[in-house]
Amino acid sequence: MGLQGTYAWAMKVAKDYNFQGSTEERDGKLYIKGTVETQDQANRIWDAIKTIPTWQNDIVADIQATQKESASSAPRTYTVKAGDTLSKIAKETLGSAGDYMEIFNANRDQLSDPDKIKPGQVLKIPQHAAK
Repeated sequence: MGLQGTYAWAMKVAKDYNFQGSTEERDGKLYIKGTVETQDQANRIWDAIKTIPTWQNDIVADIQATQKESASSAPRTYTVKAGDTLSKIAKETLGSAGDYMEIFNANRDQLSDPDKIKPGQVLKIPQHAAK
């Protein structure tokens, strides 16, 4: 099975977001270059690519968003302080301690366990959940 088969899920996600561009397999790598409408769509394609453990060895990609984000849609962040928990941060930023998993899921790139956060970490606060 070639890399296009290995990354079929990511290619389906890209297609679902009307990815405009090219995908080419050459020299043992899958080259992806093109655009989608929003940065969120580009990020979701990257999330699908990263489900394959060897993606860093397999993929050369340039996926750009055509729509520029306004300042109001820029991601909010929170810098963890000593004594913080995701529940405490969720209550403060999202209005409900029970929304801590939304923050965890938005930061899976740097968190492996919702109970293990460290002072100084900069966490993304999901926009869609912001109240």
